[in-house]
Amino acid sequence: MPQKYHLISLGCAKNTVDSASMMQLLHRNGFQASEKPEQADVLIVNTCGFIDPAREESYQVLSQLAERKTNGQLLIAAGCLTQRYGKEVVARVPGIDGIIGTRRWMDIMKLINQLQSHTYPTPIIHLPRDVLFVSRDEAGAQRFAAYGASAYLKIADGCRHSCAFCAIPLIKGTAISRPMETILTEAKTLQDQGVREVILIAQDTTDYGRDLGYKNGFAHLLEQLVESAPRVDWIRILYAYPGLVSDKLIEVMASKAQILPYLDIPLQHADPQTLKRMRRPSNIDKVRKTLKKMRQSLPDLTLRTTFIVGYPGETESEFQTLLDFICEIRFDRIGAFTFSFEKGTPSEPLGDPLPKEVKDERLDRLMTLQQRISLEKNKSLLGSTLDVLIEGQGEIGGTGESIAIGRSYRDAPEIDGMVFVEGQPAIGEIIPVRITGAMPYDLTGKIEKNNL
Repeated sequence: MPQKYHLISLGCAKNTVDSASMMQLLHRNGFQASEKPEQADVLIVNTCGFIDPAREESYQVLSQLAERKTNGQLLIAAGCLTQRYGKEVVARVPGIDGIIGTRRWMDIMKLINQLQSHTYPTPIIHLPRDVLFVSRDEAGAQRFAAYGASAYLKIADGCRHSCAFCAIPLIKGTAISRPMETILTEAKTLQDQGVREVILIAQDTTDYGRDLGYKNGFAHLLEQLVESAPRVDWIRILYAYPGLVSDKLIEVMASKAQILPYLDIPLQHADPQTLKRMRRPSNIDKVRKTLKKMRQSLPDLTLRTTFIVGYPGETESEFQTLLDFICEIRFDRIGAFTFSFEKGTPSEPLGDPLPKEVKDERLDRLMTLQQRISLEKNKSLLGSTLDVLIEGQGEIGGTGESIAIGRSYRDAPEIDGMVFVEGQPAIGEIIPVRITGAMPYDLTGKIEKNNL
């Protein structure tokens, strides 16, 4: 009988890709997936360790599996939490057999074989000796995660920026771009599998190719992707660093119809003093010029950003500067979070001086403001037609009336809104939908009559 594994992937889309790559290696070695952990020979949790709530979720999942683990089962903890807190994870969750880090996911079979060939009194901790350890070895695994008609395609890993609040360089190491030809080959594979949307991900997509010697490497990659995978309808860009959105990148986005007029550009704040404490680009006028240039070149541009509120030293005046900036720019999408204190980061000496109630109140004010802006923007789409990628079907409240759920170019999966469409179009199709209703985050619509 073939061996079985049960894998739980936590955290971001980048983790999802790492999980998919491990699954490829497991299948290549004869393993089969099991939806039920009790039926698996190997239990794997690809953990998230970015902030405290994510770490606690990872510990909870690991603990639950460890408590229910039967004789002969192996429990392996992988990913960000283990990379940064390997020995602590072992101490906190008795029952873990092996640890594997973010940059050694390709050794999953090596670790399993080692654990199954001998009995070890203590867990095997399989981590790079140096946090700056760099490896381009991918063990022949493809670096994408496909689901339905969409797929995440990882183009790089790690980060060379030194944002004061962020632990990613401690977890992932410096930026490592993947070879362009490999990325293009994988995009062709996704195209041949019928994928309609390819979502490019990295810690910073706009930094792609710098370590490989490219100038405007990301813009060049986009040009090559369009040529290599012409039947992929949508190419979406996530995680762009504000200082690296070049004129060349804007030009390529504006000239290639496959590249969606959508950009996720995390800004984190808008007050120059706060940004300096964050070690982020603090020239807000330059950001304004970049966003203006993008909107001039891409009239239908959807802008998503991320902000942190309650960063150490943030005054009421600095927070008001952020609110004023949001009113001025009128982003389509905003993800906002309260500051999470992280040991070992450059911001550690600043502590976490702002009370939780102050941070929560500021977050509420920001999101209330953004909900109003989002609703106004969504209402402006009433009567217009958007292409929608259909992802699911169902009924309206037991009435028997059919409804489909999808996303337009304005919506990245899991983080943005949805479009609810009357009728039952086929899953995986991209269809024109006339917008008939608007909510703060979602839209409703009807299929254009000439497509019925």
